[in-house]
Amino acid sequence: MEVKLWNDKREREMYENFAELYAIIKATEKLEKAYVRDIISSSEYETECQKLIAHFKTLAFTLKDTVPSIERFADTYKMDCPAAINRLVTSGVPATVEHRAAAAASTTTSAAIVAECVQNFITAMDSLKLNMVAVDQVYPLLSDLSASLNKLGILPADFEGKTKMKEWISRLSKMGAADELTEQQARQLHFDLESSYNSFMAALPNAGT
Repeated sequence: MEVKLWNDKREREMYENFAELYAIIKATEKLEKAYVRDIISSSEYETECQKLIAHFKTLAFTLKDTVPSIERFADTYKMDCPAAINRLVTSGVPATVEHRAAAAASTTTSAAIVAECVQNFITAMDSLKLNMVAVDQVYPLLSDLSASLNKLGILPADFEGKTKMKEWISRLSKMGAADELTEQQARQLHFDLESSYNSFMAALPNAGT
């Protein structure tokens, strides 16, 4: 006796789409595992993954009313495919594209912070040359410089610029806002800034920036 899974053409189409969705999720899970285990090359993985993601998006749109949640669909059909769900639903792009984007973002962010550090070094040194030696003038500049240096992950915790700025900030915080650095203090601070700036610039190529 033949058992029908559907009553009409519309139901038949729905079940066929379910079967296709199931197959895409399973195929994506296998592809993700193959990529992680280095069984396929990055270029092969990316090409196949893009195809699967494109098919998935089209099918998910078609089934949006009958399958509002892909995760629930996977649970209903006992599909243990976490990598596929992450790739198709959460990420929406191949892992290789994600990695390139992350690397580019990291490079861009680091470059922006390096530029910020350079700007803060120069501003602080120029201010001293212009005889801006009051605590309420110097403190914000050193505070900004210290903050930007701390944001740059490529610098070690004991980097000269970090420790020297911390020492100066601590010293200034014990003085009054209207107090001024003596000529000797101003010369020492300028020397420390220049020395830290040179160390900073020398450290960048070693950090791969």
